[in-house]
Amino acid sequence: MTRNLTAAIEAELQEQVLRPHLFFEAEFPSGSIYLWTGAGTIEWNSQTWTGAGNLIGISDIVETSEIVSRGMTVSLSGVPVDLISLVIGDVQQGLPGKVYVGLLDEVGEVIADPVESFAGRLDVPEIVDGAETCVISISYKNRMIDLQTPREFRYTHESQKVFFPTDKGFEFVTSLQDKEVSWGQ
Repeated sequence: MTRNLTAAIEAELQEQVLRPHLFFEAEFPSGSIYLWTGAGTIEWNSQTWTGAGNLIGISDIVETSEIVSRGMTVSLSGVPVDLISLVIGDVQQGLPGKVYVGLLDEVGEVIADPVESFAGRLDVPEIVDGAETCVISISYKNRMIDLQTPREFRYTHESQKVFFPTDKGFEFVTSLQDKEVSWGQ
């Protein structure tokens, strides 16, 4: 996939020392969270990103030239056991999540503009419970997974009434199914 890199990032890639970081953005019913792989807080994209350091892990993000749905997993370790019920109650499938790859300059400022390397929808959380802390892994699936989802809409009067209750455009479709029509002589 071709990436549109800013001139500032292209210039920084030529430097001897690189300071790459990942930015993770996730939406939940109670609000969005913004984490990054450094320490402390950082301002970028009109948001305050909280540093999760080594506590956050992101699986490999695979891109191919094939038309296939790929996913990725974000893991957060060191979560106190008393926050588990809050995490479980605040997860809703289908909400968006994004991962950006960015570079920092020598003073720790984000070089404009980090590149979006993954965007998907929340799939399934997994919790590995330990004695005092646990690891929460949240899977995200690419939007192309929708191509594999069967559509329940049929061209019948009943299906049409779901969207347009007074429409009678499909009222006689079932009677036409086995109808033999003579055409011409």
